[in-house]
Amino acid sequence: MKLTILGSGTSIGVPMPTCKCEVCTSKDPKDNRWRCSALVHTDDDKDILIDCGPDFRLQALRADITKLDALLLTHNHFDHCYGLDDLRPWAYWTPLPTYADKGMSHSLLTRWDYIFVHQYPGVPKLILHTVHPSQGDVFQVGETTIVPIRCYHGQLPILGYRVGALGYITDCTRIHERDLPKLEGIDTLIIDALRWTEHPTHYSVAQAMVIVEHLKPRQTFFTHMSHDMGLHADFERRLSHELSNLFPQELLDTVHLAYDQQEIILNC
Repeated sequence: MKLTILGSGTSIGVPMPTCKCEVCTSKDPKDNRWRCSALVHTDDDKDILIDCGPDFRLQALRADITKLDALLLTHNHFDHCYGLDDLRPWAYWTPLPTYADKGMSHSLLTRWDYIFVHQYPGVPKLILHTVHPSQGDVFQVGETTIVPIRCYHGQLPILGYRVGALGYITDCTRIHERDLPKLEGIDTLIIDALRWTEHPTHYSVAQAMVIVEHLKPRQTFFTHMSHDMGLHADFERRLSHELSNLFPQELLDTVHLAYDQQEIILNC
């Protein structure tokens, strides 16, 4: 299984317009963070898109995405779903199964009624499936089992996903205690870490590390970073310097910053 990071940035992206900080003016392409999204390529040749934000069209051109087999949506915020109309080239002839929780499904049926209800001519054919984590829902995309994970973005209930041996959690301040065991045994964790200091609706680096310590995946990549995270090149040195008194170094060594266009291979 392979994961491609389509975007690793927060809602406004990096560089942030009007900002002249060292991250926003960096020449390192790893500091250029488009809105958060990812593509999973499974061992049976299925391509699963996680979120579809306003940068998706350019992300797809950049990553040469030629087909999609499923769309997993986490929540209804602009930076995670406002690229839905751009799915037309992938879902015009062949309907695209689309998965969301009850709250997100309601938003899709109202905000995007021209796609999901009235089916205006030329729109992408997205077949909506509502999942219920509290009822233990799981589903298949080809041979890969998908497990929805109930998370909270501040007070907003959202979804994370376990996709085979991958855990993908974004925009999170808490994973429901009932659902945290669903992530045990994963090989790779992609998890929200907005910045070093705490935030009301996102994990900080230290808060995300608590989840990493609990799950102990082989490798972890932080995503949804703002420019406040600092330079990509400085992250691992700073992580070791600031958190070695809280977490063992061998655990810190497994944690990295994701970056746009990064390809991550999973051991399944």
